Amino acid sequence: MWDTTMNEKGEETIMAFVHLHTHTEYSLLDGSNKIKEYVSRVKELGMNSAAITDHGNMYGVVEFYKTAKAADINPVIGCEIYVAPNSRFDRETSHGEDRYYHLILLAENNTGYANLMKIVSIGFTEGYYYRPRVDFETLQKYHEGLICLSACLAGEVPRYIVRGFYEEAKGIAKKYQDCFGKDNYFLELQDHGIPDQKTVNQGLLRISQELDIPLVCTNDIHYTYETDVEAHDVLLCIQTGKKITDEDRMRYEGGQFFVKSEEQMRSLFPYAKEAADNTQKIADRCHVTLEFGNYQIPKYAPPEGYDSAWTFLDALCEKGFKEKYTDNPAYDETQCAKIHDDMEYELGIIQKMGFVEYILIVWDYINWAKTHDCWVGPGRGSGAGSRVCYCTGITNIDPVKYNLLFERFLNPERVSMPDIDIDFCFERRQEVIDYVGRKYGSEKVVQIVTFGTMAAKGVIRDVGRVMDLPYAFVDSIAKMVPQELNITLDRALKTNPEFKTLYDTNEQVKELVDMSMRLEGLPRHTSMHAAGVVISQKAVDEYVPLSRAQDGSLTTQFTMTTLEELGLLKMDFLGLRTLTVIQNAVRMVEQGHGCKIDVDHIDYNDKAVLDSLGTGKTDGVFQLESTGMKNFMKELKPQSLEDIIAGISLYRPGPMDFIPQYIRGKNNPDSITYDCPELESILEPTYGCIVYQEQVMQIVQSLAGFTLGRSDLLRRAMSKKKLNVMEKERQAFVYGNEAEGVPGCIKNGIDEKIANKIYDEMIDFAQYAFNKSHAAAYAYVTYQTAFLKYYYPVEYMAALMTSVIDKPTKVAEYIQVCRQMNIPILPPDINKGEYGFSVSGGSILYALSAIKSVGRPVIEAIVAERKEHGEYLSVKNFIERNMEAVNKRAIENFIKAGALDCLEGNRHQKMVVFGQIVDDISRNKKQSMAGQLSLFDIASEDEKKEFEIRMPNLEEYDKETVLSYEKEVLGIYLSGHPLDRYRNMMEKMISARTIDFQPSDEDDREGGEPDESKVRDNQKVIIGGMITEKNVKYTKTNKVMAFLTVEDLVGTVEVMVFPRDYEKWQNMINEDARVFIQGRVSAEDDKASKLILEKVRPFSDIPRELWIQFESKDDYSQKEKGLLEDLRNSQGTDTVVIYLKDVKAMKKLSAAYHVNLQDEWLAQMSKKYGEGNIRVVERALKTL
Repeated sequence: MWDTTMNEKGEETIMAFVHLHTHTEYSLLDGSNKIKEYVSRVKELGMNSAAITDHGNMYGVVEFYKTAKAADINPVIGCEIYVAPNSRFDRETSHGEDRYYHLILLAENNTGYANLMKIVSIGFTEGYYYRPRVDFETLQKYHEGLICLSACLAGEVPRYIVRGFYEEAKGIAKKYQDCFGKDNYFLELQDHGIPDQKTVNQGLLRISQELDIPLVCTNDIHYTYETDVEAHDVLLCIQTGKKITDEDRMRYEGGQFFVKSEEQMRSLFPYAKEAADNTQKIADRCHVTLEFGNYQIPKYAPPEGYDSAWTFLDALCEKGFKEKYTDNPAYDETQCAKIHDDMEYELGIIQKMGFVEYILIVWDYINWAKTHDCWVGPGRGSGAGSRVCYCTGITNIDPVKYNLLFERFLNPERVSMPDIDIDFCFERRQEVIDYVGRKYGSEKVVQIVTFGTMAAKGVIRDVGRVMDLPYAFVDSIAKMVPQELNITLDRALKTNPEFKTLYDTNEQVKELVDMSMRLEGLPRHTSMHAAGVVISQKAVDEYVPLSRAQDGSLTTQFTMTTLEELGLLKMDFLGLRTLTVIQNAVRMVEQGHGCKIDVDHIDYNDKAVLDSLGTGKTDGVFQLESTGMKNFMKELKPQSLEDIIAGISLYRPGPMDFIPQYIRGKNNPDSITYDCPELESILEPTYGCIVYQEQVMQIVQSLAGFTLGRSDLLRRAMSKKKLNVMEKERQAFVYGNEAEGVPGCIKNGIDEKIANKIYDEMIDFAQYAFNKSHAAAYAYVTYQTAFLKYYYPVEYMAALMTSVIDKPTKVAEYIQVCRQMNIPILPPDINKGEYGFSVSGGSILYALSAIKSVGRPVIEAIVAERKEHGEYLSVKNFIERNMEAVNKRAIENFIKAGALDCLEGNRHQKMVVFGQIVDDISRNKKQSMAGQLSLFDIASEDEKKEFEIRMPNLEEYDKETVLSYEKEVLGIYLSGHPLDRYRNMMEKMISARTIDFQPSDEDDREGGEPDESKVRDNQKVIIGGMITEKNVKYTKTNKVMAFLTVEDLVGTVEVMVFPRDYEKWQNMINEDARVFIQGRVSAEDDKASKLILEKVRPFSDIPRELWIQFESKDDYSQKEKGLLEDLRNSQGTDTVVIYLKDVKAMKKLSAAYHVNLQDEWLAQMSKKYGEGNIRVVERALKTL
């Protein structure tokens, strides 16, 4: 109902107003009006409805609908669309502001909502040009159920009025009125104090009278409160890359773009009372209802011979059951009968809940992938707990063997869509999505949008940049926000007292943080979800509006969770790099050894493989690569796949606290105690510790008699810390609940105290407990990689390096691993090499594709030519046969990389002559094309040899040059490293490698293990390496500082040298210097961390000892005199130690016999006393 009041004349007036032109946070460039705040503000102002009209999109519609309904506000769903002046397909017909006009559309009912989705989708799918545009034709086709307002100054009618074309403006208004219908088109009055609006409003009033088109008044809302004007201005600057102080930038002048009260709105338009009244009348007409939780699963057509999807699924299960259980000697008849009953039970639940088609759709694309040589993971998430999934081949891990629970996957007491996420070979994942598109229709298969939001640390950095505050100051504030998932600034102030004190005492910090808090959480851009795909019954735009990702591919405008709420089928197609590695390794093993490995049927209890994990040398093994995981494996010494599953689950923040207890139980079974006998069978595999969510469910079921469905609901409540549910269920767990058929612990003979203690322990652990189904499936992949690495190390490492070919630092790291494993790495080779890393004998050949400036087509052409016509015989032969594919730059890079080493001549010789060879071949080719005879056509074979370009008589480049060329074209040093001779000394001295300064790469941690090998902010570390670059800069006070690039054996790091330290150490930090640097880490978010220099020490200044070994004391006595003379010949500061082999005794000689360890003198000593008896040892220093 509308409120009525009396005006000054004593007349009754209607008091009602609704905002119909509102931009929320989802008007990505320029809206800072957060939906929750907007709805509560409207409620506070006493309004009963509110609209959402974001720029060209409907991203926020569902969130707005739910928020408004919860607050008892009627949600008016709309959009401010962009209309092209002519056809939506025209690109450059007009310039600047005439590329498109604005127009407001509001959905009156569900037909209007469906049409609005179509219109908005067409803007992105067909009319996108600077903005998602539609045209008049689109509006005519989809106008039904929509109410249209003429929009702001950027609308078509207002534009023509401003330019003085009144008649044209009137004609356009008539056109829109005819299109939408008499009561569905309104002229929109706005007043933000902009002079043009006065002109426009006069024109609109006149058109309204002449054409009888009703008026409406709106406020172009871009932020919630009047005080948000500054925060909104900062947002504009962030999104346009400007600073507040910049003159020439986008801004909203006047500060009037907020949620105004009815009084404020009515006072702006005293001359058009009906314009305000109409807003309420329009809102009262608008009623859209969105349905949640109604599943829209596509129909699956079963193959011939099956009358329904259900009979086909049943048949698939029976076939799989026979292969995996009946014919499996590990199970007897009784066990098989029980498993079959369980499978039937699962099928019944799947059918009852309406998910038969869901399971078959997943089975179908997995089956396609497997029959098209695209590798599929063994499963992920809770799906591995289902016998149906295992028997149909959706998952590959036996749920019976590993005690995995179906109810964790599909709970009859919690009706929600099951969630089967599938891993595919990284390189071919898109092919599977394309197949699904072909099968169901590309209009029914669309990828999903995600929003990048302004998170706590990032928003401080953004706001600081816009406010032009010093970088170091902003950086120090951002770093005070704890490194936690989903941290907010509010929480950071509560958890970090230092941050709070600074906020309370420093005005500049307070201003920065307050501004950041207003913008925190706003979406800043859209991108495509890495894996999510929607598959729908009808065209996707019947259910959700569509948008485009940066690469042009279609996505939904609603996020994953919204789609699930709307009942749409969402699948995750994930690309797992490790699967590609396994597939490539197996292929290479088959080529090289002639044996085909079926990784699903290897021995999963191979002691040698398990022992190899216990050594901690697990580089390249899926999920076990981080430093902490390596150390954990050394302690754990896994003896079964169960140990690996537990290891993966325990090695996370939280459960880590249980690791000592787990290892104690494993090493000493007598130390394990159980609170009651019923726990033993459940906790025995994990040595008395609760490790998995499934165990929580089993304990509740076994001890208190809960159904597994109810157990799963309790597990969810525990993991989400829902205290009211947990306390209610504690009563049922301990004392039972007869009405609901729960006997409880006491009835089952368990003491009340013990029952409460067990419940408390479960609460403690449930928030950390891991899904065993997921851990088991991933442990399978871990074991497969460990198996291949152990038995086929060369093939496995080659496949692994191919998978990270685009990350030179990662390749360099794995090359170091190969060297530790004694696997030689050979340079690329055009006669043996392949696109990726390949195997030759027991060595790995470097990938041809890693050579810079040589694309994939070139390499494929060179390899195809070699396979068809045989190996290349000489540089000339190579160039002649690939003249079309290679240019001079490519040939030069091949030579520098060593790829032509297999042909006559060294790298130096080839570099000198190759240009001449290319020119010769080109000249001859041109002549023969012109029909001219060349000397070669008439010369004899012997004479031709005379004219061949000969290799000049040149020595090979020196080692430094060879290495620098390799670094230039491969991104790494291959045939050695300038720092190789210092390797031992560096390993002893450094506490961090350059690779530890690199940002954490999601792809490197596909298994999701925490990554703690990185450096932390403010941590003191020592790095070692050579300075490859030095940039000197001057501060504002004209002091000198420097930025250094320091390279070690695997990568580089940037080192900052502030003026005070530069003055002190400048002589030691020149380019090419080999130095150790001690300093403090300056960590960055999503960027490489830097080091701030504090101390420097050259390699040459590290104390070294010369150890000289003698067989016995007699042996030493005989040679002592000569030895002391030899030592005096090279006097210096390095200590000499005498070692007697027979009695294992050592003695340091006095300072009079300290030596200078020079290479030449050391070589003489080795010759005289035996190479095995002379050893130089670097002393490790804890600090420089």
